[in-house]
Amino acid sequence: MEKNHSTQSFSYRIALGGIIASLCILCMFLTGVIPMFYLLLPMAASGLIYIMALETSPYWGFLTYVSVGLLSLIITPNKDAALVFLLFFGYYPLLRPKIDQKLMKLVAFLLRLGIFNAAVMVFFWGSVYLLGADELLESLGDYGKYGGYILLGVANLMFLSYDYIIGTFPAIYRRHLKTRIFPRH
Repeated sequence: MEKNHSTQSFSYRIALGGIIASLCILCMFLTGVIPMFYLLLPMAASGLIYIMALETSPYWGFLTYVSVGLLSLIITPNKDAALVFLLFFGYYPLLRPKIDQKLMKLVAFLLRLGIFNAAVMVFFWGSVYLLGADELLESLGDYGKYGGYILLGVANLMFLSYDYIIGTFPAIYRRHLKTRIFPRH
């Protein structure tokens, strides 16, 4: 649930946002050090964005997302991870509760799945045509023709896990993590 803005000072929200943004940038920067985690680390950063939204408000979570997204495009060595964060993982924890609030479960799930698939398609086709990966697909022969579909299938399986984790994250955070992160809170 959102905190009442009158109970939190403006400086508290800015300080918490700075700490969370720096941890998110660390996650994004580590994608250059450990490239095989270029999806896992943006997911971890999205959990930090969600903590910001839970502790303050979705507005402050969105501000943190924008700042982390822009900074990660500038300073992180792995631009793919920065794009993945900007196109989906950064804003999804802020959007999911709003979708679930307003729509029936099945419709909400289908909308979330559609948003994810649109983000994957933008990322994939942007990578292929803007970053020159089309030669790579052509060099793979028949497998290259189906690369986008294979990626989409695997990505949808990953999304199901991620969506479940983000759905249960507020309860897990309040029950297990919050008392360790904010002991007197």
